[in-house]
Amino acid sequence: MKRREFLTAGVAGAGAAAVAATFATPAIAQDKRQWNMVTAWPKNLPGPGVAAQKLADRITTLSGGRIEVKLHAAGELVPGNGVFDAVAEGTADIYHAVPAYWGSKSKGILLFGSQPFGLRADEQVGWLTHGGGQELYDEIYGQFGLKPFLCGNSGPQWAGWFRNEIKSAEDLKGLKFRTTGLASEMCAKLGMAVQAMGGRDMFQALQSGALDAGEFIGPWSDSALGFYQVAKNYYWPGVGEPSSAEECAVNAKAYADLPDDLKAVVKFACDSLYNEVWTEYETKHAMALKQLVAEQEVQVRMLPDDVIEAMGKAAAEVIGELRESDDALTRKTAESFVAYRDLIGGYMAYADNGQMNARAKVLGF
Repeated sequence: MKRREFLTAGVAGAGAAAVAATFATPAIAQDKRQWNMVTAWPKNLPGPGVAAQKLADRITTLSGGRIEVKLHAAGELVPGNGVFDAVAEGTADIYHAVPAYWGSKSKGILLFGSQPFGLRADEQVGWLTHGGGQELYDEIYGQFGLKPFLCGNSGPQWAGWFRNEIKSAEDLKGLKFRTTGLASEMCAKLGMAVQAMGGRDMFQALQSGALDAGEFIGPWSDSALGFYQVAKNYYWPGVGEPSSAEECAVNAKAYADLPDDLKAVVKFACDSLYNEVWTEYETKHAMALKQLVAEQEVQVRMLPDDVIEAMGKAAAEVIGELRESDDALTRKTAESFVAYRDLIGGYMAYADNGQMNARAKVLGF
């Protein structure tokens, strides 16, 4: 090796060693933290359960072991619907769930997960990052002692699994249906008997007849839970949840106690997973749907036009009620959401929607 090359390599090697030392040194320091993550999901459930484990592993790895995150699936430390309170109270340090589960805490929270006829997965990030949504997200969750982050998205969800075919909006009246979040309020306005429950409970309820229909996520996650075994009619589009954001929330004190570099680690771990999780859902949903149709004789059906129109009217009422809420922060959040939805929706008519419509005309899909 020539002297110049040797010296250059030596400098580069020294620089790399310095960088490595910067990140490696804290790993052997005495500021290690062990965080318990509680989730709303069964262990490694395709989709959200897998994403939760990825987040736990990523925080541990990126922190060089200074934050060691141990995942506890739903029911191991607390029930799935108890993770919000567990982290707020300090029983656990961090949770993985969806905002759609926390409407009893604040109606404004529901807007950060999914909105009927609302934002797509990319638009949801746009609102939080560029439309003032993150500040409102922090403010609402801060009331409960939590620091929230989006960390994934399921993409468009499906309208659900129905034991019987739906031919008109009249068929929805009295229908016993599982859903969550603002979609549940939309459905209730159409006369549906809405129930909230976990995916495994939804399967049992469909099997026993306690439910007539229900939606959970989409083909990948839904097939793992076996809904096709008890309901063969699979309806689209899932206008109640055009996307569904996944979140983690950290106990506010535990987060505040972190040095700045570890705060950045937690944020980066969440941010870096969003697209990875979203695109995995989309890809595996597509693969699972083909399998459901080919091997399980699932009937893919589109919601009738009058059902979509009725849902649109009901959704407008739901959002209107949020804009007129007695809670000032909910009103402020709803106004921010509507302003961004209308801004980005007006542009997407020419951009993404225009491209998709052109592709469909040429390729048929």
